[in-house]
Amino acid sequence: MLGQEIHARFPFVPGMRPMAEGLEALVLNRTWRPALSVTGAEGLPLPANAGNVLRPRTSLALSLRIPPTVDGEKAAARLKEILEADPPYGARVRFEAGQAATGWHAPITAPWLEKAIDEASNKHFGKPAMWMGEGGTIPFMAMLGEKFPQAQFLITGVLGPHSNAHGPNEFLDIEYAKKLTAAVADVLAAQAG
Repeated sequence: MLGQEIHARFPFVPGMRPMAEGLEALVLNRTWRPALSVTGAEGLPLPANAGNVLRPRTSLALSLRIPPTVDGEKAAARLKEILEADPPYGARVRFEAGQAATGWHAPITAPWLEKAIDEASNKHFGKPAMWMGEGGTIPFMAMLGEKFPQAQFLITGVLGPHSNAHGPNEFLDIEYAKKLTAAVADVLAAQAG
């Protein structure tokens, strides 16, 4: 929907570029493709103190994003196998899984729900709804999806324009939140009807 406008409004620092050029590839990267990130490290010296010496121990905190249909426990077990299988130079590697969560893949949206969402969006925002796949894991959704496999879900939030979440200056756009609340109420009324 935003096309290349996103890069114009939020430009990269000089020399930096996205992991993929095509917008479709970027969506797939954040939703269906696995990604391994190092989120913490211990045992590495500060650059000012670093030298060409062996360290007795290095610990890394890893985060592995998996596609929503992959079992989290099985993925953690396989990652352990891979990392511990054949470390180079006789190093000892030990992997301990912290939290392994299985993702959730939403069922196909029923026509009544799609219609109700579009009508509510047009009424309160003046435009049809926009859909976005998200790559984060919300374990609660996986539990609900397993318990109620035939249920329809509307998962939304107030993180629209002029909002900032998960930061020291977290804030929401109140007008946007009011419109979204009214739109969700309309969808619930349509479902009840």
